[in-house]
Amino acid sequence: MSFKNIKNKKAYVMAFLFPVIAMILIFFFRGIYPFGSETFLRTDMYHQYAPFSSEFNYKLQHGGSLLYTWDVGLGINFTALYAYYLASPLNWLMALCPKGLILEFMTYMIVLKIGLCGVTMCYYLRHHFMNNDLGCAFFAICYALSGYVSAYSWNWMWLDCIVLFPLIMLGLERLVKGESGMLYVLTLGLSILSNYYISIMICIFMVIYFICLNFTEGLDSFQTFIVRGIRFGIYSMIAGGLAAVTLLPEIFALQLTASGDFSFPKTAQQYFTIIDMFARQMPLVDTEQGLDHWPNIYAGSMVFIMLPLYFMNGAIRVKDKVINGVLLIFFFLSFSINMLNFIWHGFHFPNSLPCRQSFIYIFIILYMCYEAYIKRHNVEFRHIGVSLFAAVAFILLAQKLVTDDALKWYSFYVTLLFVLIYFGFLYADKLKKFDHDIGVILLAFVLFMELTLNMAVTSVPTTSRDSYTADNKDVIKLVSEVKEQDKSFYRFEKMTRKSKDDGAWMNFPSVSMFSSTAYSACSDFFKSVGMEASTNAYSITGSTPLMNMLFAVKYSIYSQKVDKPEELSVKLLDTSGDTYMYENTYALPLGFKLSDKELAHWFTDMGSPALNQNSLCDALETNLVLNSVIGELNGKQYSFTAGVPGDYYAYVNDSSIKEVNVDYGYRTKKVNNLNRGYFIEIGHLNMGDSVTLKNETNEKALSLDIYRFDYEALKEVYDKLNDEVWNLTTIEDTYLCGEITANTNGTMMTSIPYDEGWTVYVDGKKQELQKVKDTFIGVRLEAGTHKVEMKYFPRGLKEGAIISASSILVLLLIALFTKKYGYLEHLLPETLDEDDEDDEEDEYEENPVADDNEIKAKDEVEEILEETLEELEEVEKSDRAVNDCDLPQNIEEQVLDVDTSEK
Repeated sequence: MSFKNIKNKKAYVMAFLFPVIAMILIFFFRGIYPFGSETFLRTDMYHQYAPFSSEFNYKLQHGGSLLYTWDVGLGINFTALYAYYLASPLNWLMALCPKGLILEFMTYMIVLKIGLCGVTMCYYLRHHFMNNDLGCAFFAICYALSGYVSAYSWNWMWLDCIVLFPLIMLGLERLVKGESGMLYVLTLGLSILSNYYISIMICIFMVIYFICLNFTEGLDSFQTFIVRGIRFGIYSMIAGGLAAVTLLPEIFALQLTASGDFSFPKTAQQYFTIIDMFARQMPLVDTEQGLDHWPNIYAGSMVFIMLPLYFMNGAIRVKDKVINGVLLIFFFLSFSINMLNFIWHGFHFPNSLPCRQSFIYIFIILYMCYEAYIKRHNVEFRHIGVSLFAAVAFILLAQKLVTDDALKWYSFYVTLLFVLIYFGFLYADKLKKFDHDIGVILLAFVLFMELTLNMAVTSVPTTSRDSYTADNKDVIKLVSEVKEQDKSFYRFEKMTRKSKDDGAWMNFPSVSMFSSTAYSACSDFFKSVGMEASTNAYSITGSTPLMNMLFAVKYSIYSQKVDKPEELSVKLLDTSGDTYMYENTYALPLGFKLSDKELAHWFTDMGSPALNQNSLCDALETNLVLNSVIGELNGKQYSFTAGVPGDYYAYVNDSSIKEVNVDYGYRTKKVNNLNRGYFIEIGHLNMGDSVTLKNETNEKALSLDIYRFDYEALKEVYDKLNDEVWNLTTIEDTYLCGEITANTNGTMMTSIPYDEGWTVYVDGKKQELQKVKDTFIGVRLEAGTHKVEMKYFPRGLKEGAIISASSILVLLLIALFTKKYGYLEHLLPETLDEDDEDDEEDEYEENPVADDNEIKAKDEVEEILEETLEELEEVEKSDRAVNDCDLPQNIEEQVLDVDTSEK
């Protein structure tokens, strides 16, 4: 039946609106803005996606460069940030979004994408099975509100791939059949462009599914496989080429991150059993997002009863059952075995958020269940009974055997309830006891209730929107005033921050960063000098005034007044509400010169952060900035008394101690995540003040060192380094220009992370980049005054743009060729089974060589079919007595079996 003549689009409307309404209802009851003062900011969405979206929004509306940003991580490749977090084409609508509604843009974009998941799944089921009933909408809704979406919907950059996946599958099926490969190449290319990471998993599965399709579609010669393989390879490479403009810069950028290395596991390990995994198909199971490996595979309770029917249905080909069954087992092994898990995740073990490929499993199992649904009239009553028995038996067995805490006691009973309800629908449908329209409405209601209930219980946590945005206006106001007055290069740091990416959230140059694109060298350097650092993050936490000086942190933002004398290092500039802006007395420009001797004698591997910082003082021949203070150790506690007024710091030497309580006598504070290797900033103490620190992690003795910071020594360091600095006259996102006078030969060190996208020119001549302390950009200078310029262009962007443009050109040439000569199906031998010939005839309008007589004949056949179906529907509605006659469910195929040539 031709889909160009289908008028009934209700299935698409249902597939889109049901998930959207479900999400909005949940938002309403959770009080998510505009229904309340909460917001849907979950984990990385809170810490990363919202700030980076704000930075993208700011650049679009203020004309900033999309190649580089100074607002996070000391300066970073923005192209890499864009490719990893923001590459969805829909995100360009952010240019129209007001600054104050960024959170809502993200939240309701997630809702839109969830709805689109339903539409594309519905489209796939309709066109794959050539069936236009409303049943496809039920299974499409299950895809849109699956356990995967429940667990990872906040990972909004992944959702584009989930939306596109059904279309990629349909495109590959058409390609293997010898039809146009355009749907495949365009949707796969868009998926890779939108998010390369999830697309890795899609590409892996495309290879597996291509092999499977060669069995299901038939292989009668080696030539068939070769032609299909060549077309598959060409179109797949073109898809990758279309996305090269973002893919290549991302590949180069990731080489500078902690993801640049990988180590394949040496021994195989199983995480859990198939029974444990399949039990997670039940509703109301807590989603797994931590370091455990549990997959999130819920796809509706009807799976428990429809899956057995699939394998018992005689109308479904045996080879389809075998291949799809093997695929399910393969995915269970992929979830459970460490080596397969490692490969699926791009040759890495995921740092939380496990089994990110499980949406493919959900797609396959819903595909199988839908085929069982549309061919349900080919099973007998006993098959339905056996299916119910198998489902109930498994649920009872799982309740006995499964010990996963994510499965609460009520999950088993809720699953039983819905399984019995779906069994009742199947049984009534078999007896034809329900009016068709009433049955559809009731089934849709039950399914909507189950999926919405599961989403509400297992997903959509909230945080206070008011709290997240509380000081934003005050900070932006104070930052804007500084920017108007000070035209030099400087960085801000928000000392009382909400995330490490606050600079991106409120658009000011900053030091801290939390991102998968974070420079691993920066993390190493930060930890070596006693600042917070982890695999994909580094921050100002633990920074001493010396490090603030080196990093050009000229302004500090606090949510309370600084409790220490202003003459030491900071002075109050301005206030707005409860927010205070301070200027640091000692802050160097972006670049400063070190002599060869000074650079050679500054060591950053001396065993402790204090020694590494003092090493710079030794190299510059100044007094030490960090002076040791002796205290008293008493088991889990360490106490000391300030003998001199000043700023004090503590460093815990045992990385197993993650939490320490600091007791000042009149107040206490807890310091967490000390395994990230940073100084505890005790603060300013007066002479005689006593402080006690206590290990709150374990029973170990508290091994730590106490230091007092010497501001006189800091002034000595500042005076020496500030004598030969880079005085910038032009400051742009991707271009810096200024002069520096070097008294002797040496290296101009910058506080810019090393990135080969930067090019340095000294007096107009290109110079080789130097890597200072394995972390920062430096340039060799001879004695004298020099004009130094730095220009940035991401590595791989030019080549990627050329490859993408070439891929578009090749695709256009292929389109022109196939328009003239067809899709090369004449190169493929006839491989269709007799059962598939009808489907081939159904798609006659897509065959460019069909003659007019055949088209006319098929139009007449379709008219006969439509009239016949209408008459049957009228008979069924008017006289229920014919129920015992059981007209064939596949009447449509029987009518289409008419020989059109005889017609």
